[in-house]
Amino acid sequence: MFDKGKLDFDRRIGQYLRETLGTEVPTVAWPDTARLAPFLAGRYRFLRASILGHRILFMIDESAAEESPANVRQHVAQVTAKADRRIVYVRERVTAYNRKRLIEQRVPFVVPGNQMYLPDLGIDLREHFRRQAATPPRFRPATQAVLIHGLLREHDASLAATSFTLTLGYSSMTVLRAFDELTVAGLAESTVVGRGRILRLSAPRRRIWAQAQARLQDPVILRRFVQIQLPVLRPPGLQAGLSALAHYTMLAEPANPVVAMTRERWTLLRQERSVGVLPVSEPGAYEVQVWTYVPEAYREPGVVDPLSLYLSLRGFDDERVEQALDRMMETLPW
Repeated sequence: MFDKGKLDFDRRIGQYLRETLGTEVPTVAWPDTARLAPFLAGRYRFLRASILGHRILFMIDESAAEESPANVRQHVAQVTAKADRRIVYVRERVTAYNRKRLIEQRVPFVVPGNQMYLPDLGIDLREHFRRQAATPPRFRPATQAVLIHGLLREHDASLAATSFTLTLGYSSMTVLRAFDELTVAGLAESTVVGRGRILRLSAPRRRIWAQAQARLQDPVILRRFVQIQLPVLRPPGLQAGLSALAHYTMLAEPANPVVAMTRERWTLLRQERSVGVLPVSEPGAYEVQVWTYVPEAYREPGVVDPLSLYLSLRGFDDERVEQALDRMMETLPW
């Protein structure tokens, strides 16, 4: 029976591999599922493919509940015994914690739009990346801010340049340059309507976010601890870092509140007599982040936006933070 959901997911797998490897990876259904134990045939769907000359069998996990990496490894071993191909585990979503554990178990996997780990391809894959997938240039800070603003707008299919000049405070020339950069990257289309320019994202927002990852960077360029002597009626900046993540999730509040601000605001703050910059953290001190673009409370008052927050914390070496970031991203309405 035709299943549009499965077909769409298969297309996403193909698109992700094409965008990542720079080559088409056609797939066909594997005809030998009857050789497997019933629980394997019931939980997984199988597609044959070839990647860089290697015969692959995608083992697509369709269960609602995420399996433990140790069990996935056992399932891969059982399927390997019945197939003459390298097995690659595929699932639409895998937490950062479990992706790390899959890598520790050396289980090849693909999470479309997120991550691919294919250790069995070894040097062939690394050479292919060096030839075909050179790291694209990073976006300018203004371009990153414009893209994030567009991704977090829930209702508008298109965005006028004037809305960015008003909301983000950029000049018209800066916004139009950002439009051009996003268009060249293939993430959006820009058209002229009347006397203004309109930006329209070229794909669903979740897919644009995944495609843009290599071009996006940590907005934080400076981190300092400051002690404010006078009573603080309100934080000197928007909640950021672990403070913002605690706001969006159930993560515990950090010992030192984290706030984000621009270079200009940081310069003014240092000139205030009641503020002292500390060499290390102390109780009651604020951790100040200086951003390359204006921290904006796009979705929650007083808190930086979740996409910039994700970029500022990705790679944070703490399992709890990784899990909290995954939970936050899963709640976004896209």
